Amino acid sequence: MNVLEPRLAKLALKGDQRAFAELVDLYQDKLFHMAYRMLNNRQEAEDVVQDTFLRVYKNLDRYDETLKFSTWIYRIATNLCIDRLRKRKPTYSLDAESSDHEGLDGYSMIPSDNRTPESEVLLSDTQRIIHAAIASLPPKYKTVMTLRYMQDLSLQEIGEVLDMPVTTIKTRVHRGREFLRKKLEHKL
Repeated sequence: MNVLEPRLAKLALKGDQRAFAELVDLYQDKLFHMAYRMLNNRQEAEDVVQDTFLRVYKNLDRYDETLKFSTWIYRIATNLCIDRLRKRKPTYSLDAESSDHEGLDGYSMIPSDNRTPESEVLLSDTQRIIHAAIASLPPKYKTVMTLRYMQDLSLQEIGEVLDMPVTTIKTRVHRGREFLRKKLEHKL
């Protein structure tokens, strides 16, 4: 955990704009990657990040200091993603060519910490298949699998983010893995 976070949150709560800007800097990329992995849509992921920071800003006074700040902000972002997934009609496939970017499929637009758009296009087939499999999971499994394997959160942290017992998280990770195993058996 970043030792600065609780102090930045307290300063931001007192109206310190620079402290809030630092929190945004610390989290905007992480939240974008998580939201993009869950929603497979750049615009929606950007909207979720923006909505997350708006909610954080409006509700700083409700931040529970017994929680890690990261847990609180991930909870807000995850819930916004889940809301969007619930409202969605059929999802588009990552395999389909994007109408905005001719010749590119959805995978080439998945950002990650240190990849360039060029190297993204070269993602291995295995990674593509795994990303597609995770993208096709039901939302309750997709969420835990994204937080666990793409955001590297512990089961405890995921439980805190989703406000669920760790036993439920363990079950969902286990079932999510089973879903993936069945989907990937014939593909890999």
